[in-house]
Amino acid sequence: MSTDGQRQARTCGFTLAEVLAALLFMAILIPVTMHGVAVASRAGILGQRKATAMRIAERVLNEQITSGQIATATPYGNVVDGDTTYPWTMVSEPWTEDAMTVLTVRVSFDVQGSTFEVAANTLYDPTITTTSSGLAGLTP
Repeated sequence: MSTDGQRQARTCGFTLAEVLAALLFMAILIPVTMHGVAVASRAGILGQRKATAMRIAERVLNEQITSGQIATATPYGNVVDGDTTYPWTMVSEPWTEDAMTVLTVRVSFDVQGSTFEVAANTLYDPTITTTSSGLAGLTP
């Protein structure tokens, strides 16, 4: 019986080779996993900032069109959202199909040292003036 008790005590632990193999496996697995987490985090931040930049581009286009001062407005600016600054530029080009103008707003942003850009554009007829009397004809 004493030999069975000694044999069970010996087989309960890990050998040095097993411990080293487990450490080697962990040394390979942890950096790969951390890289995957970093890539997923960057993709999430990129998606959020891209959506915000697109909303800013649409808002700038709408403001420029409704103000009616596209020719005299400043064609660049910055919008701060949270801790991120989104610089934007506006370009006005003639449209080849008609007497309209193509307005393009480009908004750039940085994600982990890389600069990305989104653009929104629309057709604009400079001969039509916009007014802010959207509630004309309504009586209280």
